[in-house]
Amino acid sequence: MTVFISGAARNAAADAITALIDAGAAGGKLQIRSGTQPAGPDATATGTLLAELTLAATAFAAASGGVAALAGTPIAVTAVADGTATWFRILDSNGVARIDGGVGVSNADLLVNTTTVSTGLDVEITDGTITIPASG
Repeated sequence: MTVFISGAARNAAADAITALIDAGAAGGKLQIRSGTQPAGPDATATGTLLAELTLAATAFAAASGGVAALAGTPIAVTAVADGTATWFRILDSNGVARIDGGVGVSNADLLVNTTTVSTGLDVEITDGTITIPASG
C-alpha cells in the first residue's frame, strides 16, 4: 500500500528540519564543497571546502507545499578555495551536520550563479530549498 501524508504534515516535517538548523545560540553554517557528496550528513564531509557562510538566525521561511526556502536570497559568499562546487552541507550553530544536498546553476537543491569557484571571488546563492516529497 502507498503511504499518503497531508500537506500540513509535509510542512511540519520541513519546519522541524529547519528548526534543527536554527537551534542554538547563533546561526547555522552553510558550506559549499567540491568532490563527491558523502552518503549523508552523518558521514564525514568530503572534498574541499570552497565557501562557508553563517546563516540568519531564522535560516528558512516557514514551509508551504512541503517546501522551506532559504531566507535572504540572493546571498553572496566569498570563496576560500578554488574548485567546482558539487554539494553543500548545512550545520547547526553547534557544528552538527543536518542536511547535505546538490549544488548547481539549475535543477539542484542549492542554486548558485556558477559552480566554478575561485578564491577571493563571490559565489552568489540564488535559491535553496528543503523539500518534503508529496505522497503517492
